[in-house]
Amino acid sequence: MERRKILALGMALTSLLASGAWAQEKASQQAEVRAKAAQALQDFYQADPKIKDAVNKAPGYAVFTTYGLSFGLGGAGGKGIAHDNKSKKDTYMSIAQASAGLQIGASDTRYLFIFKDAHSLADFINKGWDASVGAGAGAGTGKDDANVKAGAIAFTGGTAYVLTKAGLQAGVALGGSKVWKDKELN
Repeated sequence: MERRKILALGMALTSLLASGAWAQEKASQQAEVRAKAAQALQDFYQADPKIKDAVNKAPGYAVFTTYGLSFGLGGAGGKGIAHDNKSKKDTYMSIAQASAGLQIGASDTRYLFIFKDAHSLADFINKGWDASVGAGAGAGTGKDDANVKAGAIAFTGGTAYVLTKAGLQAGVALGGSKVWKDKELN
């Protein structure tokens, strides 16, 4: 009987220690995503100072940093946050992209979505976002300053901006992007 009590106590203690370590890891990952999102916002503000006013006046925004490679087939992924300006709440999000076509490159790219209304922001957070079929090119120096102006792209619910921070991505491809709520970080 004593052995069972000691075993049960040991299992409970191990479980508590593991959950504490997981909570620390989650907090560390959240801090990293917040820091990258803040830096990405600064990159956009530097590329086009008018964006800061648009972000501050909007009901909310989402900002992501992705890293990707392509050589015929391409893929990129990253994390970011969706921020509700009214409630000041951050929701941790993930983004993935895939493409196929005449393309080559590697890039470190930032995405900024500025929402025109609270409903569009809520749909983005709760339902995610899909986009398909695109073509483009971007370049960055790899230095502290991005050398490409942010370009506005209208989407249902707001405006999106894309900024290539470092690398070169060129070509024409069919592709898609998917954004969803990151269940592990929320």
